[in-house]
Amino acid sequence: MTSVFEHVDTVIGWLSTNLYNVLIPLLLGVGTYMTIRTRFVQVRLLPSMFRAVGSSRSDADGGISSFQAFCVGLASRVGTGNIAGVSVALVLGGPGAVFWMWVVALVGMATAFVEATLAQMFKVRNADGSFRGGPAYYIQRGLGSRRWGMVFAVLLIFAFGFAFNMVQANTIGGSLSSTFHLDTAWVAVGLMVITAPILYGGVRRIAKVAEVILPVMALIYVALAVVIIALNITAFPEVIRQIVAGAFGLDEALAGTAGGILAALLNGVKRGLFSNEAGMGSAPNTAATATVSHPAKQGLIQSLGVFVDTIIVCTATAFIVLVSGIYTPGTEPESGGAVLTQDSVAAVLGGWTTVPMALLIFVFAYSSIIGNYSYAEINLNFLGLEGQRLRILQTLVLAAVGVGTLAELDTVWMLADVAMAFMAMVNLVAIALLGKWAFGALRDYDAMTKRGVDDRFVGRGNPNLPGDLPGDVWDPVDGAAPATTR
Repeated sequence: MTSVFEHVDTVIGWLSTNLYNVLIPLLLGVGTYMTIRTRFVQVRLLPSMFRAVGSSRSDADGGISSFQAFCVGLASRVGTGNIAGVSVALVLGGPGAVFWMWVVALVGMATAFVEATLAQMFKVRNADGSFRGGPAYYIQRGLGSRRWGMVFAVLLIFAFGFAFNMVQANTIGGSLSSTFHLDTAWVAVGLMVITAPILYGGVRRIAKVAEVILPVMALIYVALAVVIIALNITAFPEVIRQIVAGAFGLDEALAGTAGGILAALLNGVKRGLFSNEAGMGSAPNTAATATVSHPAKQGLIQSLGVFVDTIIVCTATAFIVLVSGIYTPGTEPESGGAVLTQDSVAAVLGGWTTVPMALLIFVFAYSSIIGNYSYAEINLNFLGLEGQRLRILQTLVLAAVGVGTLAELDTVWMLADVAMAFMAMVNLVAIALLGKWAFGALRDYDAMTKRGVDDRFVGRGNPNLPGDLPGDVWDPVDGAAPATTR
């Protein structure tokens, strides 16, 4: 039996490495293409992103608010990838991995804009007035292929319902057992008990929970990082030097492996994608549920989520670890990357921070578990598996949380990498083929902004689009007319 598990580990490890030989150029290539076609939307409309989040609210015709959708997306993004994942990337790829995480995030902001905008354009309305959508829906409705939509839905359910939630649970188990000297079996049971009520409550309950805990959690963590950087401000230039030098193989000793620049690139892309999910096709599932007057608005909001996740939160973790003085490339604590981050904070601020950091890590990872599940539920609905089958999914997700808490760290991370790669490749091809719809919606939004109006988007007879959108979600209302680029 042991040899069977070892063989499975070998296969998963091979896939985890070799799939990224295809995914890395695809991810960066599509991101660059989206950046150019949107005329650098991530830079040009960055102020509009903040305004869109601040002014979002739920409308009377159902759904959740843009801010709630932003928070649910952030709940999945801001988690283990920001704390444990960044530390793992530093250990395996050296400081240079941080640079490639930045690159993935910057081009990924354009990719995130496009996929979230497409999710809004091709969403469908439920009987209760709420919405659902995402890659499975825009693959079916935009490309006319339900088969590939189903393939994506199955991949996402496996990745987010099981593999990624095992990673989050594994981080919680390692952190709490290390800090409080708890038996991980009891941690697993406790985690399952507090997760069940949220999962059985559905997407709207998840949105309400995320809306409360995410902003506070992110602000506390970033404030902590600012304090640590301020106390070590003289080390700041050296940290920047290590990141840039490591990214281009100029400081081989810091690479952490024999791979040098390749190790930095591979681990930076892996952990960057796991953290911000840009191009993976996950965040569009909640982006579609939001009630907005224009698809591009939700695209801007989800693009901002990538910025917050990687440029702010992941960078905060990297600086915490690099200025701590305890970081050694290639040497990872037995309990995983989250413990390295905890130890780094304690090295700078003192041992009293161990308990607060463990609690913060718990909230990060726990919020990701409930955010990840919401994606799985939406795609189960796409497959037409509701009712009793939904209860089965919820039970299996709870079981995965328990197993993940107890599983081997390396196997769990590799499994997540493989699931993530397959998902991303399907979605990236889809948004490349459907990009013209999102570009048209952006032209429409730019035209409205130029005219100083905030009219409702119209999906039929719109000269900025390559055709009429299917369904009635974006049909003209009360004589609304599409914007014009002229």
